[in-house]
Amino acid sequence: MAKSAGTVKEIVAAGAFPPGLIFRRLCPMIARSQKDTEQPGTMRAIIIGAGRGQRLMPTTENAPKCFAEIRGKRILDWTVEALKAGGVDDICFVGGYRMDSVEREYPHFTFRHNPEWERNNILVSLMYAEDLMDRPFITTYSDILFTRTIVSDLIASPADIALGLDTDWREHYRPRSQHPPHDAEKAIARNGVVERVYRTIPYDDATSEFIGVAKFSRRGGELLREHYHARRREFWDKPYREAALFQKAYLIHLFQDMIEQGVPFGHADTHGHYREIDTQQDMDLAQKGWAPPEVRA
Repeated sequence: MAKSAGTVKEIVAAGAFPPGLIFRRLCPMIARSQKDTEQPGTMRAIIIGAGRGQRLMPTTENAPKCFAEIRGKRILDWTVEALKAGGVDDICFVGGYRMDSVEREYPHFTFRHNPEWERNNILVSLMYAEDLMDRPFITTYSDILFTRTIVSDLIASPADIALGLDTDWREHYRPRSQHPPHDAEKAIARNGVVERVYRTIPYDDATSEFIGVAKFSRRGGELLREHYHARRREFWDKPYREAALFQKAYLIHLFQDMIEQGVPFGHADTHGHYREIDTQQDMDLAQKGWAPPEVRA
């Protein structure tokens, strides 16, 4: 049986190869190894929670939208539990409206302030945490309920950018008379690739809905920033896709733009284990019907 070549330290000590040559040969392998092992324990989450949530009044009269309670627990607490159980070890919160309440109740978060929250939207809000995109991260809206499984599945995805999709989205919208399907961030995904993510996708053509949770590897984060700044320079204070101004754009506007530019988007799916809380009706429905599979068990 052939004898093992030994560790790098042993090889250098034996004088078999110059240390510099070994370092140069190993560097690309180390870089690949680091990318391939972006596992739970190195994942950050960025929660986008700057807006007020006017359609949830009077619940948001004196509190941020993510403080609304579903089955005796804040939406934000459901979010944190799913993120941590799914493999996230560090949480950033991008705040605006009543951000002081979140800072007081969750001092362990890292915070980024969006002072222009009344004049911008989710896309620009996310980029207030751009300095924290130096490692793999999950982004999530702050007004949704989801499970640890979708988080862990997104983290495990080999794609540099992966979207969380609900394949049972039509059932989710059936009782939502105050938030009809044309408002859904619909998607078409085939063979593991997201082909489109757009509100105007015809109802019958959509295979799923983007739930507001996405994963970015280091490279995925670089691509997001590159495309954001290119479009920001071109469209700031101008209409951008369906948004009246770039500042009012949604995440899916940039995602679809990137897809059209040839950036591949993967996905991880959930079948109905997701709820959006946008109206009082949504709250009432969730009070009766929300429970993650792990809680039901």
